[in-house]
Amino acid sequence: MAGFQRKYLFWLLAGLLAGLLPLLDPHTGMGELTRNVSKYGQLSVLETPYAYLYLHVFTFIPVFALSFDSRVHYYRSWKALFPAVLLVGVIFIVWDVYFTYKGVWGFNEQYLSGYFLFKLPVEEWLFFFTVPFACVFIYECLNYYLPWNPFLNRERLITTGLMLFSFLVAILFHKNIYTATTFALCGWLLSLHLYAWDAKRASLIRSRFYMAYLVSCIPFVIVNGALTGSFTKSPIVMYNDTENLGSRLGSIPLDDFGYSFLLLFGVTTLYELFKKK
Repeated sequence: MAGFQRKYLFWLLAGLLAGLLPLLDPHTGMGELTRNVSKYGQLSVLETPYAYLYLHVFTFIPVFALSFDSRVHYYRSWKALFPAVLLVGVIFIVWDVYFTYKGVWGFNEQYLSGYFLFKLPVEEWLFFFTVPFACVFIYECLNYYLPWNPFLNRERLITTGLMLFSFLVAILFHKNIYTATTFALCGWLLSLHLYAWDAKRASLIRSRFYMAYLVSCIPFVIVNGALTGSFTKSPIVMYNDTENLGSRLGSIPLDDFGYSFLLLFGVTTLYELFKKK
């Protein structure tokens, strides 16, 4: 038991180190928030102070309505889902508050309702509920309707590759606080899975998650594209491009794909652990 506890204490401290080291760079916040981004068009319905809230409605309501499907029974999983969302959400909100304070990203008040908590718009707080809520639904639907698992036999190779890639990106872009923090934590979480939770069930969960994540990238590109300015005059969420990779898919910083992976992988990991209890 003592060895087991020391093992997890080591990985906890490693995670703290991975998350905190990039924050020590004193140059953070020297750039400016980018307002001019690539656009696919303009949706007049989003030119409103409730634009960010509308995106939450678009994300949450359809999933909530389908949660009572007689086959998937998603609502029965909420007992495990909500604690997982809460625990991961607390970490991401603290991260969000700090990055907003440091000027790594910011919010365009033209598209916000005007209510803030710890200088974060309430819409941003909701992000850490509605997005995992919708994406875990995708995960559960694929588990039920698509038993085919193309990643299972290569899961360990994929996970190892993703871990090494994440650490490499974090090292190469260690002066870019968004990139370094996101990919260092991605590498840490993947290594935690490999070396502290390396069981047959964990391998199955990871392989199923990878497929769900790829599918979730479709709505992610739509919603995050709207947030980052693809369909509005100005971005709802603005980024300091000196603190990220500096490359975008349309209006979406590439770092956001790593950030989304980390958020959803963290929630799914705890969700599956809580379901087992």
